[in-house]
Amino acid sequence: MDSLKVRGKRSREPEREEESFGNNVEKEKHGEENDDANDPGRFFEDPTQRPVQNRDRDCEAVKNLVEKFIDLFNRDVSNTWYPVVQKAIEVGTIFEGWSPQEVDITHHLLVSLRPPRGHIFHLEPGPVWPMRNFRIHVELVCTCEMEQPAGETRCFLHDPEEEQSRKEGPNILDDLCTDSYLDVQKTAHWFQKMVRCFWKDLPESATHHLMVLPSDRSCKLQVLTQGWKKRFLIELMFGVQERDSDVFLSSQYTEAAYTPSTMWPETYAVAEMKFFSHIAIQAEPDTCHLRCLQLCVSSLLGRDISAYTLTTVVMHLLTIIPLSRWRKDIFMERLEDIMLYLQRCLNKKGLNHFFIGNDNVPEVIILPEEVQTAKPFNLFQHLEHDPDANEEAWLDFLVLQCWLRKLILHGH
Repeated sequence: MDSLKVRGKRSREPEREEESFGNNVEKEKHGEENDDANDPGRFFEDPTQRPVQNRDRDCEAVKNLVEKFIDLFNRDVSNTWYPVVQKAIEVGTIFEGWSPQEVDITHHLLVSLRPPRGHIFHLEPGPVWPMRNFRIHVELVCTCEMEQPAGETRCFLHDPEEEQSRKEGPNILDDLCTDSYLDVQKTAHWFQKMVRCFWKDLPESATHHLMVLPSDRSCKLQVLTQGWKKRFLIELMFGVQERDSDVFLSSQYTEAAYTPSTMWPETYAVAEMKFFSHIAIQAEPDTCHLRCLQLCVSSLLGRDISAYTLTTVVMHLLTIIPLSRWRKDIFMERLEDIMLYLQRCLNKKGLNHFFIGNDNVPEVIILPEEVQTAKPFNLFQHLEHDPDANEEAWLDFLVLQCWLRKLILHGH
């Protein structure tokens, strides 16, 4: 399928730039006539690339383990006033189908939290895009008129006995909040404690070794199989959904030097995962966009141009260039398009956030109205007033450009 169903008729990227991408028809035809020595397929036979079946098997094993933990969580806290733990959502590169590295891969999942009975989460946003920082105010709510499960008819606000019972037992306001705001660190430490407690109840505990790694804003796990033959690294982040959208508040750190424990930054990780899943459904099996992304990101590991920047570039191009022209046999042309798009963004010091104010986001992705109607946010705006950062970005671009030339000439 060549087109994606999007929100608007046009992207807000300049038209003259859009039309220059993916139009290397003569080059593509020439590429199809190359002999086997110049076959782009050789770039998909990298011996260091993890077999797809191994990656999928590992992802499934991680998902199953986390699901078992969450089942035990909800069984244990169902009659308490702690948050309700929702099904974990897979996010990050490995679940999108690629990874910039082949060893020590961390599987990231977002554990969505909902308020316990008789409570609500009131989200208080900050003003700054694209990573708005929220505080989550936990409030008691009247349940007198609400339909209650059998045996649960009393209200915290209007039944003194029920309120006394809540205060005497474990509860979210006393244990997981600071000044009635949900505290990331307290939530993370509570979750880590529960994971240690529940591990012995899982059948995997007989054949695997679990280590809970230090973390103040997530739950990081290392799981070793019997004989230490395989190691799984898992990071469970916590999130609160913004209404019914694919945007969440998360427990991850902000970009600031210090992140208060009651600060929950906005994340588009679930929306990004949903975008790549949507592309996978629409695209043919030989589509090369993930391999392009993997090669570009892996060549710049540890440098200033981030994986998120390159992912943003590729997402924009996937809504500009028809999916039928992301075939493996014209792989090099798509790499050149990525370089051209990045170069133009650096020239104008402008790369728009993919999800904020972008009419080309597929309709299947649910965004808050204020995100859809916002002005596009420039991820490169700091380059305007920071000459050192601008120089470093161009240096990284040249590194990527040299790598691409080497790839074309030598195939590695």
